[in-house]
Amino acid sequence: MPPDDCLYPFMPFIFYFPIKSIIDNKFYKNNFIIPVLKICQSNSFSLTWIREKDRREVLPIDTPVYDTKEIQKRVDDYISQYKEGYFSPLSLMARLTEEIGELAREVNHYYGEKPKKSTEKEKTIEEELGDIIFVLSCFANSLEIDLSESFDIAINKIETRDKERWTRKD
Repeated sequence: MPPDDCLYPFMPFIFYFPIKSIIDNKFYKNNFIIPVLKICQSNSFSLTWIREKDRREVLPIDTPVYDTKEIQKRVDDYISQYKEGYFSPLSLMARLTEEIGELAREVNHYYGEKPKKSTEKEKTIEEELGDIIFVLSCFANSLEIDLSESFDIAINKIETRDKERWTRKD
Protein backbone atom coordinates (compact mmCIF):
# COMPACT_ATOMS: atom_id res chain seq x y z
CA MET A 1 0.00 0.00 0.00
CA PRO A 2 1.62 3.30 -1.05
CA PRO A 3 1.94 6.09 1.50
CA ASP A 4 -0.58 8.91 1.68
CA ASP A 5 1.88 11.32 0.06
CA CYS A 6 1.67 9.72 -3.39
CA LEU A 7 1.21 11.93 -6.43
CA TYR A 8 -2.58 12.14 -6.12
CA PRO A 9 -3.07 14.41 -3.08
CA PHE A 10 -5.82 16.32 -4.89
CA MET A 11 -8.08 13.23 -4.97
CA PRO A 12 -9.55 12.48 -1.54
CA PHE A 13 -10.41 8.97 -0.38
CA ILE A 14 -8.25 6.98 -2.75
CA PHE A 15 -7.65 3.33 -1.96
CA TYR A 16 -4.90 1.23 -3.51
CA PHE A 17 -5.05 -2.51 -4.00
CA PRO A 18 -1.87 -4.22 -5.24
CA ILE A 19 -2.59 -6.74 -7.98
CA LYS A 20 -0.67 -9.98 -7.53
CA SER A 21 1.49 -10.35 -10.58
CA ILE A 22 5.00 -11.27 -11.62
CA ILE A 23 6.59 -8.74 -13.92
CA ASP A 24 9.43 -9.71 -16.22
CA ASN A 25 12.21 -7.68 -14.62
CA LYS A 26 14.42 -7.64 -17.73
CA PHE A 27 12.31 -4.83 -19.19
CA TYR A 28 12.57 -2.68 -16.09
CA LYS A 29 16.19 -3.26 -15.05
CA ASN A 30 16.41 -2.57 -11.31
CA ASN A 31 13.16 -0.64 -11.15
CA PHE A 32 10.86 -3.23 -9.59
CA ILE A 33 7.39 -2.15 -10.65
CA ILE A 34 4.12 -3.13 -8.96
CA PRO A 35 0.78 -2.93 -10.78
CA VAL A 36 -1.85 -1.28 -8.58
CA LEU A 37 -5.58 -0.79 -9.06
CA LYS A 38 -6.59 2.71 -7.91
CA ILE A 39 -10.20 3.10 -6.77
CA CYS A 40 -11.47 6.62 -6.09
CA GLN A 41 -14.37 7.95 -4.05
CA SER A 42 -16.35 8.51 -7.26
CA ASN A 43 -16.18 4.72 -7.89
CA SER A 44 -13.89 5.32 -10.85
CA PHE A 45 -10.72 3.27 -11.11
CA SER A 46 -7.56 2.97 -13.13
CA LEU A 47 -4.54 0.74 -13.30
CA THR A 48 -1.24 2.40 -12.45
CA TRP A 49 2.34 1.32 -11.82
CA ILE A 50 4.21 2.03 -8.61
CA ARG A 51 7.98 1.79 -8.42
CA GLU A 52 8.88 -0.49 -5.55
CA LYS A 53 12.03 1.51 -4.77
CA ASP A 54 10.06 4.75 -4.48
CA ARG A 55 6.43 4.04 -3.75
CA ARG A 56 5.63 7.75 -3.74
CA GLU A 57 5.95 7.81 -7.52
CA VAL A 58 2.86 6.55 -9.32
CA LEU A 59 3.21 5.97 -13.05
CA PRO A 60 0.43 5.58 -15.63
CA ILE A 61 0.22 2.06 -17.04
CA ASP A 62 1.73 3.00 -20.40
CA THR A 63 4.66 5.00 -18.97
CA PRO A 64 7.95 3.51 -20.16
CA VAL A 65 10.81 3.25 -17.69
CA TYR A 66 14.24 3.96 -19.19
CA ASP A 67 17.71 4.22 -17.80
CA THR A 68 20.19 6.61 -19.45
CA LYS A 69 21.82 3.88 -21.53
CA GLU A 70 18.43 2.89 -22.96
CA ILE A 71 17.61 6.54 -23.68
CA GLN A 72 20.92 7.06 -25.46
CA LYS A 73 20.50 3.85 -27.45
CA ARG A 74 16.95 4.72 -28.51
CA VAL A 75 18.10 8.18 -29.63
CA ASP A 76 21.05 6.63 -31.49
CA ASP A 77 18.77 4.07 -33.18
CA TYR A 78 16.59 6.93 -34.38
CA ILE A 79 19.41 9.23 -35.56
CA SER A 80 21.31 6.35 -37.22
CA GLN A 81 18.49 5.88 -39.73
CA TYR A 82 19.44 9.11 -41.49
CA LYS A 83 22.47 9.99 -43.63
CA GLU A 84 22.87 13.36 -41.91
CA GLY A 85 23.49 11.76 -38.51
CA TYR A 86 24.09 13.95 -35.48
CA PHE A 87 24.39 17.71 -35.79
CA SER A 88 27.71 19.35 -34.88
CA PRO A 89 28.31 20.16 -31.19
CA LEU A 90 27.76 23.86 -31.90
CA SER A 91 24.40 23.17 -33.59
CA LEU A 92 23.40 20.86 -30.76
CA MET A 93 24.30 23.56 -28.25
CA ALA A 94 22.02 25.96 -30.14
CA ARG A 95 19.24 23.31 -30.15
CA LEU A 96 19.67 22.72 -26.42
CA THR A 97 19.50 26.46 -25.77
CA GLU A 98 16.35 26.68 -27.89
CA GLU A 99 14.69 23.84 -25.95
CA ILE A 100 15.65 25.39 -22.60
CA GLY A 101 14.08 28.64 -23.81
CA GLU A 102 10.87 26.75 -24.66
CA LEU A 103 10.90 25.21 -21.16
CA ALA A 104 11.37 28.67 -19.64
CA ARG A 105 8.40 29.94 -21.66
CA GLU A 106 6.18 27.09 -20.38
CA VAL A 107 7.29 27.64 -16.77
CA ASN A 108 6.51 31.34 -17.17
CA HIS A 109 3.03 30.52 -18.52
CA TYR A 110 2.21 28.14 -15.68
CA TYR A 111 3.94 29.84 -12.75
CA GLY A 112 4.71 33.38 -13.90
CA GLU A 113 2.71 36.47 -14.65
CA LYS A 114 2.48 35.91 -18.42
CA PRO A 115 -0.52 33.78 -19.38
CA LYS A 116 -0.65 31.98 -22.73
CA LYS A 117 -2.42 33.58 -25.64
CA SER A 118 -5.61 31.80 -26.62
CA THR A 119 -4.04 31.12 -30.04
CA GLU A 120 -0.91 29.44 -28.62
CA LYS A 121 -0.58 25.67 -28.86
CA GLU A 122 -0.94 23.89 -25.52
CA LYS A 123 2.40 22.40 -24.51
CA THR A 124 3.48 21.03 -21.19
CA ILE A 125 6.56 21.33 -19.05
CA GLU A 126 6.81 17.54 -19.30
CA GLU A 127 6.96 17.75 -23.10
CA GLU A 128 9.67 20.41 -22.99
CA LEU A 129 11.74 18.40 -20.49
CA GLY A 130 11.46 15.42 -22.86
CA ASP A 131 12.75 17.58 -25.73
CA ILE A 132 15.70 18.63 -23.57
CA ILE A 133 16.49 15.00 -22.72
CA PHE A 134 16.39 14.12 -26.43
CA VAL A 135 18.75 16.93 -27.45
CA LEU A 136 21.03 16.28 -24.47
CA SER A 137 21.20 12.61 -25.50
CA CYS A 138 22.05 13.64 -29.06
CA PHE A 139 24.79 15.89 -27.70
CA ALA A 140 26.23 13.13 -25.50
CA ASN A 141 26.00 10.50 -28.24
CA SER A 142 27.68 12.74 -30.80
CA LEU A 143 30.63 13.18 -28.43
CA GLU A 144 30.55 9.53 -27.26
CA ILE A 145 29.79 10.54 -23.68
CA ASP A 146 27.89 8.19 -21.36
CA LEU A 147 25.24 10.24 -19.53
CA SER A 148 25.29 7.83 -16.57
CA GLU A 149 29.00 8.44 -16.09
CA SER A 150 28.53 12.21 -16.52
CA PHE A 151 25.76 12.23 -13.93
CA ASP A 152 27.83 10.13 -11.51
CA ILE A 153 30.73 12.59 -11.77
CA ALA A 154 28.38 15.55 -11.24
CA ILE A 155 26.40 14.11 -8.32
CA ASN A 156 29.58 13.02 -6.52
CA LYS A 157 30.98 16.53 -6.91
CA ILE A 158 27.74 18.11 -5.67
CA GLU A 159 27.34 15.73 -2.73
CA THR A 160 30.90 16.47 -1.63
CA ARG A 161 31.00 20.20 -2.31
CA ASP A 162 27.53 21.00 -0.95
CA LYS A 163 27.38 18.45 1.86
CA GLU A 164 27.10 21.10 4.60
CA ARG A 165 25.61 23.89 2.48
CA TRP A 166 21.92 23.33 3.25
CA THR A 167 19.90 22.74 6.41
CA ARG A 168 19.20 19.02 6.76
CA LYS A 169 15.75 17.69 7.52
CA ASP A 170 15.41 16.00 10.89
